Amino acid sequence: MFYLTTAIDYTNGSPHIGHAYEKVLADVITRYRRLRGDEAFFLTGVDQHGQKVQQTAEKEGVNPATFVKRTTKKFLNLWEKLDVKYDGWAETIDPRHKACVQAILTTLKDQGQLYKHAHSGHYSVRQEQFLSDRDRDESGEFGPEWGEVVELKEENWYFKLSDHTDWLKSYLEATADAIIPSFRKSELLNALERNSGTDLCISRPKERLRWGIEIPFDPDFVTYVWFDALINYISFAGYRAAPDADLPDFSSLWTTDERPVHIIGKDILVPAHGIYWLCMLHAMGFADAEMPRLLVHGWWNIRGEKMSKSLGNIVDPAELAEKFGVEALRYYLVRDIVTGKDSDFDVERLIMLYNTELANELGNLCNRALNMSQRFTEGVITRGGIFSDEDLALQTSLAESTEAYRTAMDEFDVSKGLEALSRHVVHCNQYAERMKPWELNKDPEKKDRLATVLQHLAESVAHCTVMLSPVLPEAAAKLAAQLNLPFLTELSLSDLHWGLLPEGHTIGKPKPVFPKIVLDEEKPEVK
Repeated sequence: MFYLTTAIDYTNGSPHIGHAYEKVLADVITRYRRLRGDEAFFLTGVDQHGQKVQQTAEKEGVNPATFVKRTTKKFLNLWEKLDVKYDGWAETIDPRHKACVQAILTTLKDQGQLYKHAHSGHYSVRQEQFLSDRDRDESGEFGPEWGEVVELKEENWYFKLSDHTDWLKSYLEATADAIIPSFRKSELLNALERNSGTDLCISRPKERLRWGIEIPFDPDFVTYVWFDALINYISFAGYRAAPDADLPDFSSLWTTDERPVHIIGKDILVPAHGIYWLCMLHAMGFADAEMPRLLVHGWWNIRGEKMSKSLGNIVDPAELAEKFGVEALRYYLVRDIVTGKDSDFDVERLIMLYNTELANELGNLCNRALNMSQRFTEGVITRGGIFSDEDLALQTSLAESTEAYRTAMDEFDVSKGLEALSRHVVHCNQYAERMKPWELNKDPEKKDRLATVLQHLAESVAHCTVMLSPVLPEAAAKLAAQLNLPFLTELSLSDLHWGLLPEGHTIGKPKPVFPKIVLDEEKPEVK
């Protein structure tokens, strides 16, 4: 079983383009793994606790439960709009999650992994954590990433993080795919060196925070939001769940032969996921072979700057979907960024990539294959005559592009996979220009040659439909219907072979699947 999760979204704000990218990426990877023939389970959700949520709810004069319910709806609506299909939904106010968190806390306390300690120091309200001198910048100040920093003195519960950092260092150095892409691992190892010997404060006193999961053995405290939220990856996967909890079977979902993958943004690798979470799992008794792989993606920036409310450069994915269409947005989000690296969001590139690679290249190939088959052979696909070198070269191009697509997608590099697919589409269109089926149709003696050319174009469309389906499932379904091969959307990669279209198969009439995006200012004036 392939178990994929994303970082759960904090309900103290609205979804933005970064949220949309992460969820679409996860959706595409999950659909691809099913296309590969794997069983897959995709979990996502929302993180609903914490001081910031409580403060925002108070400012709006509503109960925190009402506030998070309203905000959660925004995320749910967006995932439905973007055709993100998840198998499990996590909400940290769920009683099943609360029971799991409290059971883990109790066990860790019984094992001597938790202790109570009074501490005074600087506290980041934004990050909801105590800071140390290691968190100061070169000028000795706490940087803007920490937001408001106040001085606090209070007693709290601590997790013995320092007991597990030596293990974590050894695990990271010994495990090639612990962090994907690998260049992110050095960042984590450097952070470990800076934070060695420190423990993690995992509680907040109720006198300043009530909106959280109560510490089961000390009801004057609630659980720190990061300790609570990270546990969603196992709580909603059935870890320590009651038999009637209506959750997956944990042992079949969290397996050592296919270790889980957590998709997270680079900003929460250190310290939350790369240090806190892996050490928490180790303290719970998870073996090295059971540790999740962390797939770390970069940011969508605007002209090199991170999107932020303060800069006023947040991009609303719902508005983009309304203006350009869901398929254009989904394609752009996974085509124009290399998994793990940053990219600049650019509406002009969204339009260019869609119009070039989908409307012009793939759309043109589909139109040629289906439209000319309807006009010249009454929609009937036949092998025709003997294959020429040009035909064999096209078949080779398809085989090589399919293999490159598979390799890239196996490595979670969706952009590279789509690039491989696009290469074959370009080859097909160049093949059509050289073969000129519209000229072949004029010569009755070249009917066999015409049939062969059209068969190669239609066959390529069928293969492209299958490989495109994880990214654009609705478009793939439309193409499969026009090819009169609805089963294409049910195939696995291992089913792909030359001859998906049987001899004598009749295809349907073509309809535009990728209409070109034309902005209002580009449309000709109607007189």
